[in-house]
Amino acid sequence: MSNTQYVSAYAAALSRPVEVVARDLESYANLLRKWQKVQNLVSRETLNELWTRHFADSLQALTVLEESDRLVMDIGSGGGFPALPMAIGSKGMDRKFVLVEPTSRKVSFLRAVARELSLNVQVFGNRTDEIDSRETGVPDVITSRALAALPQLCDWMHPFFGENTRAVLHKGREHVEEIKLARTHWDFDVLTKGSDTDPGGVILTITGLKPRLAS
Repeated sequence: MSNTQYVSAYAAALSRPVEVVARDLESYANLLRKWQKVQNLVSRETLNELWTRHFADSLQALTVLEESDRLVMDIGSGGGFPALPMAIGSKGMDRKFVLVEPTSRKVSFLRAVARELSLNVQVFGNRTDEIDSRETGVPDVITSRALAALPQLCDWMHPFFGENTRAVLHKGREHVEEIKLARTHWDFDVLTKGSDTDPGGVILTITGLKPRLAS
């Protein structure tokens, strides 16, 4: 399968032709491999599987976004997944991505990719609890991938959740148990969509997040 074919599966959710998006993703991949030599951005085992394990996995989140989604906040961006592929796929749209990543070297990498590819991306080099939500604006969507279990994510996301905010989260085989645990402290609605790239994974869309009142 060519790299373009990994992108073409999400053509309907992209703002530009598949070939153009694939070209930008290849530039991203080259930067990632260069920086990986001095900064652990992705696990060494997946470095040769960027297109399946990271790019396609990230792009699938675009399929649950709406055209009206203008502000996307990504928590714990790390090497840029899922936010940077999503930003590449959304380039030219009126859509901004706010990335939150406390590790300074990773912040430098994220900013370098955003600059090189002219992406509508702002990077905060802080933890979520160090950021005032007035600095970011109220996001339409909050994303996160391979960061923490759902109960902890709810705690980090809640200060930024507006009335109409949705969380679009990549989760693995433990998602059922994570949802059950999260509901002990949080009220929310959730939709589950099977992952295109991980047989045991899902994309969770969470709405109406609020602390559960003590009974």
